Amino acid sequence: MKKYSFNINGSKCFANQIALMKKWRSKRQQWTECLQSELGDLYEHFQRNSKLAESSKRLKSQIWSSVVTILLVKAKGLPLAEDGNKLNDAHIKFRLGNEKYKSKSSWTERWLEQFDLHLFEDDQQLEISLWNRNTVYGKATIDLSIFERENTHGIWKPFEDCPGEVFLMLTISGTTALETISDLKAFKEDPRELKVMRDRYRWHRCLQNLRDVGHLTVKVFGAQGLAAADIGGKSDPFCVLELGNARLQTQTEYKTLTPTWNKIFTFNVKDITQVLEITVYDEDRDHRVEFLGKLVIPLLRIKNGVKRWYTLKDKNLCSRAKGMSPQILLEMNVVWNEIRAVCRVLQPKEEKLIQQEAKFKRQLFLRNVNRLKEIIMYILDAARYIQSCFEWESPLRSLIAFTLWIVACIYGNLETIPLVILMIILKNWLIRLITGQSDSTSSYDYEYDEDDDDDKEKEEKKSIKERLQAIQEVSQTVQNTIGYLASLGESTKNTFNFSVPELTWLAVVLLIGAIVVLHYIPIRFLLLFWGIMKFSRRILRPNTIPNNELLDFLSRVPDDEEINQFRELPPTAVTETQRANPKKKVKAS
Repeated sequence: MKKYSFNINGSKCFANQIALMKKWRSKRQQWTECLQSELGDLYEHFQRNSKLAESSKRLKSQIWSSVVTILLVKAKGLPLAEDGNKLNDAHIKFRLGNEKYKSKSSWTERWLEQFDLHLFEDDQQLEISLWNRNTVYGKATIDLSIFERENTHGIWKPFEDCPGEVFLMLTISGTTALETISDLKAFKEDPRELKVMRDRYRWHRCLQNLRDVGHLTVKVFGAQGLAAADIGGKSDPFCVLELGNARLQTQTEYKTLTPTWNKIFTFNVKDITQVLEITVYDEDRDHRVEFLGKLVIPLLRIKNGVKRWYTLKDKNLCSRAKGMSPQILLEMNVVWNEIRAVCRVLQPKEEKLIQQEAKFKRQLFLRNVNRLKEIIMYILDAARYIQSCFEWESPLRSLIAFTLWIVACIYGNLETIPLVILMIILKNWLIRLITGQSDSTSSYDYEYDEDDDDDKEKEEKKSIKERLQAIQEVSQTVQNTIGYLASLGESTKNTFNFSVPELTWLAVVLLIGAIVVLHYIPIRFLLLFWGIMKFSRRILRPNTIPNNELLDFLSRVPDDEEINQFRELPPTAVTETQRANPKKKVKAS
């Protein structure tokens, strides 16, 4: 009985051991699965972190350091096409890193196109290729790392695979890195450099380099009150400075309406009469920009060392730009040589290569017509003033004018002409000094700015019929003026080509008489006689009509339209067959 129980107890222990082994195996399997899961998560974590590292490394390499502004001007000496003719579809392709630009086609070898490319630290090779349709003719490479930043360079770059070269104006600016030559925080003004700069433009060194007129320094601190160009109510503004064909720009400040650029720029002044153009843009994707405000400052109006806010204007530079009274904070300093500047003013003005052609606009057309009308009215007022002296409307004024005329005719010489012009300038200067006006157009600009919104509202309220009527009236005035000038020119031409032989021979007789009179009688006595006749006409012959003898003579000579109207037609109409075969008509006759 005991043996039996022992066997039973032994079998129970064996069953317990088997259950423990099964339980241990299941736990070991669970631990293994858990460990594999943890290892898998850890592997995925490391793999994900490596991808993040690679993407951050790739993103870091995609952050550009500067903006390369390229102005494609022209080319010369380009090769001929395969058929031996000139390239009629020539265009230039540019590549900097992953960015590309293709110019327009031109057969004149002149493009005048400006564009921007982003410069990366790891790739500073600008690739240029010449194409004609789908065929590449030549390539060239420019290493941008050798060029000075924040300066405009003119480059003639020859092609490697073909004859010819292309002219570019290249500027590297908009540097995002700190402690650059344009960073205002890292800039420290050196008194020695400032002294050397001023000594370079002293009057006694005026003949050393006539092209180097002066030096301009512009500090751009920031702006405020800009308009919101993005959907979120912010903008990505950057500032562009242009002096002639030199162009520099700041970095872009993202998501702000009060950017702080803190940049300092320098320009070589080639003409002291140039104008500094400062424009603020909003940066968008795909190199697109949106206008935020503009400011133009003549170099002669710059006050050195004055830090102040300047109001930004709209594209037409007539009224305030959009936003909350947008302003830009600047400080400028210009040093120049007066004698070099005078020599440069008497030479041809530098052509600005990039200029936007104004499209036809009704308001611009009306404004230009009014400007021309004001000049014509000014000349007519001066002529009426002189005529009033001849008419003795004011006896005292006519007596003074008559006395001055006699004195000028008796004692005057050729230097009298610039003296009269100098007296006119002196008169305007005295008026300006007495009235205290610093600018003759300041009052006009103020009135224009105040009434600009009212004019826009009135313009919107006008109907299409009223607008067309206004255009018709101005167009009619321009048409009649152009017609009168053309008629006057054609009458002068017809005086010389015997369109009216009698009047031409009369002109010949008058010219011969003028030659004899001018040969024997001095010009001063002739002018004295003419003045006496003009001033005494109103007294001796009060009922005569004032006239101009030359215009009276030309009014008798017909113009081309009148000659065409005077032409007689044949008594019988000419058929189409007779016009096509005039020989048959001659034979029949």
